Amino acid sequence: MKTRIKYLLIVLMLHCADNALCQDINFSQFYEIPLLRNPALAGIFSGDYAISAAYRSQWQSVTTPYRTFAVGLEYKKSVRQSSNDYFTIGLQATNDIAGDSRLRRTQIFPVLNFHKSLNTEKDTYLSAGIMGGPVMQRFDPSQLTFDDQFVNGAYSSTNPTKQVFTNTGFTYWDLTAGLTFSSVAGADTRFYLGAAMFHITKPKVAFQKQYDVVLNPKYVVNAGFSKPISDVNKVIVYADYFMQGGARQIQGGLMLSHDFLNTDEGQKIALTAGLFYRSRDALIPVLKIDYDKLGLGFNYDVNISKLKSASQLRGAFEVTLSYKGFTKNENSSVNKVRCPSFY
Repeated sequence: MKTRIKYLLIVLMLHCADNALCQDINFSQFYEIPLLRNPALAGIFSGDYAISAAYRSQWQSVTTPYRTFAVGLEYKKSVRQSSNDYFTIGLQATNDIAGDSRLRRTQIFPVLNFHKSLNTEKDTYLSAGIMGGPVMQRFDPSQLTFDDQFVNGAYSSTNPTKQVFTNTGFTYWDLTAGLTFSSVAGADTRFYLGAAMFHITKPKVAFQKQYDVVLNPKYVVNAGFSKPISDVNKVIVYADYFMQGGARQIQGGLMLSHDFLNTDEGQKIALTAGLFYRSRDALIPVLKIDYDKLGLGFNYDVNISKLKSASQLRGAFEVTLSYKGFTKNENSSVNKVRCPSFY
């Protein structure tokens, strides 16, 4: 039975490779990889630079795990020394390996985001961002088995398949653009609202050129909110809403962060825990530890989708690592910008 489920998942995975509904990478700790949410979220953090990394392993209980890696870089700089306007340059790279066929998707996206100050208090900004680059996709048919390789019900590695694959890899170019409004309410409550359009170029994503499969544009709405509830505790909320073709999905959740130092020196030791939900898919408990500039996050997806019986409620495991800080040059934003600070 497990072998049959495994085979069906491999077929589904290959179908997704030629289907516009299964293309986008999504992390449960999506707030830790902001460039995959919206390029206009680049630079919306307390600091001049940020480095983020994530690893995700999914479906280990059912078949060959789907593994995803991501690395993001962000650097924020003022337009000129006397200006309250800023721009952020960045890079988002991901590598996704799925199933027995080693279906691999690698994307490398440069990012540019411009932040326009809307008031003299330097705490309200309208940001416009763009991100795009090549996406390389390929699979290894030598890792797959087919019906004609079975002899008397048993698989024989010496029996070659008659299946012919004329194309096992291709590259397409993708483009995303977005807007974000970030501000404060009162002295300590901070928030942002954003919207983005992914796959503006509507790239063709079929392995076989005779199939005209177009990747549908995806529309995303983002939100983030942070409010202290005491001197050492704060509530943090993140949410995204996706629309692509006929598909709709929402993901979001709430976290409580406790700061053990409670100082104004920029140093902190904090523990953050919460629960997220991805519609028709998973419940996601999360945990994060912050030590000075370094952050380490964990989560485990409890699968509640239609595959919950096969997966025995086990979905995915993720770990994230982040590093944020200020530079020491004259253009540093340390005393110039009151960006939303969620950690």
